[in-house]
Amino acid sequence: MTAPLTAVVTGASSGIGAATARALATAGYHVVCAARRFDRVHELVAEIGGTAVSCDVTDDDDVAMLAEAVGDRLDLLVNNAGGAVGQEPLADADLDAWATMYATNVLGAGRVTKALLPALIAAEGTVVFLTSTAAEAAYEGGAGYNAAKAGERMLAGALRLELCGTPVRVCEVAPGMVHTEEFSLTRFGGDRARADAVYAGVPDPLVADDVADAIRWVATRPAHVNIDRLVIRPRAQAANHKVQRVAP
Repeated sequence: MTAPLTAVVTGASSGIGAATARALATAGYHVVCAARRFDRVHELVAEIGGTAVSCDVTDDDDVAMLAEAVGDRLDLLVNNAGGAVGQEPLADADLDAWATMYATNVLGAGRVTKALLPALIAAEGTVVFLTSTAAEAAYEGGAGYNAAKAGERMLAGALRLELCGTPVRVCEVAPGMVHTEEFSLTRFGGDRARADAVYAGVPDPLVADDVADAIRWVATRPAHVNIDRLVIRPRAQAANHKVQRVAP
């Protein structure tokens, strides 16, 4: 009997991470759901029949335990853990928030990928970095997040070059405006009014399932097909600064 394909999704406790875990489970993967909030990820794995691992991607010991839980072979890694903190102009920047974004989006993705790379090579697997259209172009108040996601994009590009000639694919999915339950709320420190204003009047922003579907598609292409970068936006968003809004 052939063993099921195995996937790791970081930041799997909510939003795009949780949706991706569900999407991959329906595609036949056994999903290792890694997240700091173990109680929430435990509920998810009970639903999809996966494995829960408590993991903060900024912690070396946690990532080492994740690698131990995965074992010698891994078919798919989805580097989803990350996020944005704050949206102040550079003149008022909270550099501690910038450090947090760099630690999760760049160093966290690098740490997890480094730890799991031997298992990915052994399984001829795929790495998907979930970046953002924030890596496509700067926008006011976005300098810290722009820099973090652009940095994560460079991880994907460098790794693809370094692994050329090996049977490992390195892919990137860059979403635009996605309305999830936590992203903007976290960015604005729990300020519900500011979080809701991001999506106010925008007809049909993306939702987590849209991005999860794109990740599943990227991961399930034939082994010789590498999707270097997939940018996915809602129809209402032509660019970071150009968004259709409908008056109430």
